[in-house]
Amino acid sequence: MSVVGGREIAEERRRHLAALAHEVEARGLSWRLAGPEESLLSVTGPRTRRQIMVVATLSGDGWYYLWPGGGIADVAEAPNVADRLTRLLG
Repeated sequence: MSVVGGREIAEERRRHLAALAHEVEARGLSWRLAGPEESLLSVTGPRTRRQIMVVATLSGDGWYYLWPGGGIADVAEAPNVADRLTRLLG
């Protein structure tokens, strides 16, 4: 199936995930892009080695980060999301 603008959406998704990766790295967490077309951000806590997978998804009114446990935030909130992930990963 072909999606009009699919390449642009994938590039925008990676841009948002890269912004979050920068923020989590600044807080001492490790990360890697994973999945098809690097569509997921895997974040790992340095002490606990626990991991959380984060996606960036387009919704009707903008882009959002989603992560397990009901986590959701606008991509403009990347610094706050990084703080929340830091607390979750201990």
